[in-house]
Amino acid sequence: MKIIIINSGSSSIKYQLIDMPSNEVICNGMIDRIGLESSNFTYATNSVKVEETLPIANHKVGLQKISQLLMDGTVGVIKSTSDIDAVGHRVVHGGSTFSDTTLITAEVKEKIRQLCDLAPLHNPANLEGINVAEEIFTSAKQIAVFDTAFHQTMPVEAYKYAIPNYLLTEHKIRAYGFHGTSHKYVSTKAIEYLKAANKPHKNIISIHLGNGCSITAVKDGKCIETSMGFTPVSGLVMGTRSGDIDPSVIFHLIKTLNYSADEVNALLQKQSGMLGLTGFSDLRDIQANAADGNKDCQLALAMNTYRIKKYIGSYTSALNGLDAIIFTAGIGENSAEIRELVCTEMDYFGLQLDKEKNQIRSKEIREINTADAKTKILVIPTNEELEIANQVYDLLLN
Repeated sequence: MKIIIINSGSSSIKYQLIDMPSNEVICNGMIDRIGLESSNFTYATNSVKVEETLPIANHKVGLQKISQLLMDGTVGVIKSTSDIDAVGHRVVHGGSTFSDTTLITAEVKEKIRQLCDLAPLHNPANLEGINVAEEIFTSAKQIAVFDTAFHQTMPVEAYKYAIPNYLLTEHKIRAYGFHGTSHKYVSTKAIEYLKAANKPHKNIISIHLGNGCSITAVKDGKCIETSMGFTPVSGLVMGTRSGDIDPSVIFHLIKTLNYSADEVNALLQKQSGMLGLTGFSDLRDIQANAADGNKDCQLALAMNTYRIKKYIGSYTSALNGLDAIIFTAGIGENSAEIRELVCTEMDYFGLQLDKEKNQIRSKEIREINTADAKTKILVIPTNEELEIANQVYDLLLN
């Protein structure tokens, strides 16, 4: 069964064509900077890689370009779009409506559209990807996998806010959590790894660090708490998002400093986090400038990792124990400095980092803790596309 995974961002498309159930990646690639004259396009199989810089006006043009390469006489891997059995779409916000992988219908699309206000950077692009894929892959099943689904196992005391009850019962205002596909994938891999080594695997904390960041407490394979809430703004310090903030700051910005509600939203979503603290949103730039003595960058790194450490402490309490922590996603997998800052002076939680192991880069699961450490420190490369493919395949089988 051939399943193509579409992960549509506001200005990007990541994709993988995967043969199931073998999990063989037939081809993969991405388009970024959609809407600009200098969009970057990549397409790779086991034997060939295509890289181009060209204008990609919108998601429709981008997906048409992908389908052309898939069927190309020289580098293509399928004869026609009818060779695709299913299209799996990453959808960020499923609200309280979607707790499972779902076959896409007109009603499902309408509910995704209604949730766009809760994930304005993501759901509109996800919906656009669905609409365009329906036009191109006309014979394929279109299936949505929701980032919020993994977190639906949180107990009510974790997801409910201390606000009047009717706001939950009538308006569904609650914590939903995000990056669920990634957290599910890496926590499952961690449990398999620890079981095989005959190590404790009951209580795990998964730390997803990219431009967006979140941390999740996983007990017996199920999410019991996560840092992102009603929208993806709360929790850890992120690339451009503020993370946790006193709600009164918002009222102060509006009433005293004359910000509009839209301006506050833009401030917290796009102008805060590491960008607001340093002027840079790319961690590599921040680390380089911090090494050169930039005090704003040094403080931002300290604030970022201090917030993560606080969450580790609170989640260890919620779990009533800690067997392992996981670092994953672009920053979590690649930044030895961030991992070291997080794990420094965390001996009480059994976290003891092996600095030499921490410098090793690999695409495989690896331990970076000392041999005698009580708690495992794991680096696990995430693979949201493969997790989506597995969920799509399971749905179609049943």
